[in-house]
Amino acid sequence: MLETDVAVLGAGAAGLSLAHRLAGHVPGARTPSVLLVDAPPGPLRPPPRTWCFWESGRGRFDAALSADWRRLRVRPPTGAPVEGDITPLRYKMLRSDDFAYLVGRDLARSPNVRRLEATAETVEDVPGGAHVRVRTAGGGTEVVRARWVFDSRPPGSLPAARTTLLQHFHGWFVRTARPVFDARAVELMDFRTPQPADGLSFGYVLPLGPHEALVEYTEFSPRTLTRDGYESAVRQYADEVLRLGEARIVATETGVIPMTDAPMPRQVGASVFRIGAAGGATRPASGYTFAGVQRQTRAVAAALRRGRRPVPPVPHSARARAMDAVLLRALDSGRVDGPALFSRLFARVPMERLLRFLDGRTRLHEDLSVGLRTPAGPMLRSAAELFWLPRRPFD
Repeated sequence: MLETDVAVLGAGAAGLSLAHRLAGHVPGARTPSVLLVDAPPGPLRPPPRTWCFWESGRGRFDAALSADWRRLRVRPPTGAPVEGDITPLRYKMLRSDDFAYLVGRDLARSPNVRRLEATAETVEDVPGGAHVRVRTAGGGTEVVRARWVFDSRPPGSLPAARTTLLQHFHGWFVRTARPVFDARAVELMDFRTPQPADGLSFGYVLPLGPHEALVEYTEFSPRTLTRDGYESAVRQYADEVLRLGEARIVATETGVIPMTDAPMPRQVGASVFRIGAAGGATRPASGYTFAGVQRQTRAVAAALRRGRRPVPPVPHSARARAMDAVLLRALDSGRVDGPALFSRLFARVPMERLLRFLDGRTRLHEDLSVGLRTPAGPMLRSAAELFWLPRRPFD
């Protein structure tokens, strides 16, 4: 039986971040032993993806960034675009392979962190900790005994919710024959895309230079598209809206992020916790997750080093989650026009404040100033309706 103080299941953003924060010795603090269980290559290991987030100044993972920007642009369905400077914030782009390389290099030098390539099959509480049964790459089984277990793997199903939408997207990393991209600004939401019958859609462009960018098509809607549907949507956006001309697709990425007002359980056993998206790190109204992961894993690591019970904190405040629930209901019910709502917010609220709002870092009076820029009637009706809506499983 393998024994460790901390077992971390899954080596995505949350698992790697927690292991990274626990690696090495901190003067005056505890140094727990850590076992990071990473699934072998295959369907249980997540494909490469891109994470974006914003922060001021230098960050913990800046050495792995693909790019960062201080200007954002939002394009309404018609009319002039809205562009703003988000200083002192920077909008940062981090590719998962670069993040994994940076963190993996540090973990390899850490005396208290081990990595195990295996599939976690069962987790059960036992007196004084938990047992994790894993299947190794060679097909054998082992049992890991840990004082604490942090599970970052995607849950098998979503909890019951009043509203659940999916943020689903498909993107191309492209190189163009002519210089078509403005490398100074991110196209955060480009609503010149055809709108679906339910929900909303927009284009998203992360420029890496005049000839290179990640170009994505994104929807907030109840159902995903087919593979051909995604390819057709991105091609339409690239050819008819952006007019890229001759372009080579270097790589692709596809993803689905639940946007739900369901409470995500952070503790599933006396010594077993969930972190990351599985533990509520995703901001329901926007789908951004990386910043919430960092807040959560920072707090867990600090508790472990101080010898305290390491219950992962709720990454987003009750007020933020309540406002998100209202917005999700308003969008799902069709009471508000999504492109018009977001275009109006970015036009009337300073972008730096709106980003802090989306990250849950605004004060009450700032939240109210954002709320006053939304359609009052539909939002109030949606808020009142939430008290009577039952929570249902997402199918």
